[in-house]
Amino acid sequence: MSWIFFRQALANWRATGAIAPSSAKLAHQMIRAAGVETAQCILELGPGTGPFTSQISSAMPAGARYLGLEMNPAFVATLRARFPSLRFETAPAQEFDYAEFLGPEGSFDVIVSGLPWTAFPETLQVAILDQVMPLLRKGGVLVTFAYSGFHLLPNGRRFRSLLRERCSRLETSNTVWPNLPPAFVYSAVK
Repeated sequence: MSWIFFRQALANWRATGAIAPSSAKLAHQMIRAAGVETAQCILELGPGTGPFTSQISSAMPAGARYLGLEMNPAFVATLRARFPSLRFETAPAQEFDYAEFLGPEGSFDVIVSGLPWTAFPETLQVAILDQVMPLLRKGGVLVTFAYSGFHLLPNGRRFRSLLRERCSRLETSNTVWPNLPPAFVYSAVK
């Protein structure tokens, strides 16, 4: 998976937003914070090569529904081959028609995001959050991560503020040092 990730990161740095796939330790922290083991409907934004997807797939209960949205077609092809029982779409999170997946009254219990939020301009941060947060059930959680230090840059501070405005409680984990670069998890409870 690293070679696919590396090639795609070189081809489109801004969309990939990372120098390496997320570590297993960060993935474990994300999935634990999300409470995937009790979720019935899961949305993953930016699954990339699948470090979070792998742990989601292992943790999600039988009968749970999963939707993964990824902009990179090469990553989607890899994900579909690796996880044939999960649904992946090549689509931007801010434009996807979720009604077809959720139905008229449906909602997500959990949103797991691997998106490079600090690489996005404010307009894109707002567009994505305003599209997906209303689809999260009350008490549901959006989990994402930030690279240590990057969260102090203007885009990182703005993202945290936008996230805080859209949730009832925002928590941060301890730093996951074995990740490259080190990162921590945001848990935004609706």
